[in-house]
Amino acid sequence: QVQLVESGGGLVQAGGSLRLSCAASGFTFSSYRMGWFCQAPGKEREFVARITWSGRSTLYGDSVKGRFTISRDNAKNTVYLQMNSLKVEDTAVYYCAAGSGLYGNRPSDYEYWGQGTQVNVSS
Repeated sequence: QVQLVESGGGLVQAGGSLRLSCAASGFTFSSYRMGWFCQAPGKEREFVARITWSGRSTLYGDSVKGRFTISRDNAKNTVYLQMNSLKVEDTAVYYCAAGSGLYGNRPSDYEYWGQGTQVNVSS
């Protein structure tokens, strides 16, 4: 049974940092591209970042470039999202996702999804 379990969300002041984790099980994690998406109330799911299976290639959404860093530990079946210099507009539910194939930054490029973790950034 495939599972993606996000953790690390919470409430933080603007300018602060959070580190999200996503623990994967039930599939060959090291063979999958991993991504993070976010969704705020009333908005569509938005691409945040993705990392290839090897970790050698990463891609970021324009709104998080220079502030967020995606990484993975294939030995621990875990992908991370380090979020620095957080802004109020980063408030959303953050989802991790797994996709086959080398690249992809659309929700439809990902087969497996976690339940999400809430991030709230206060002013």
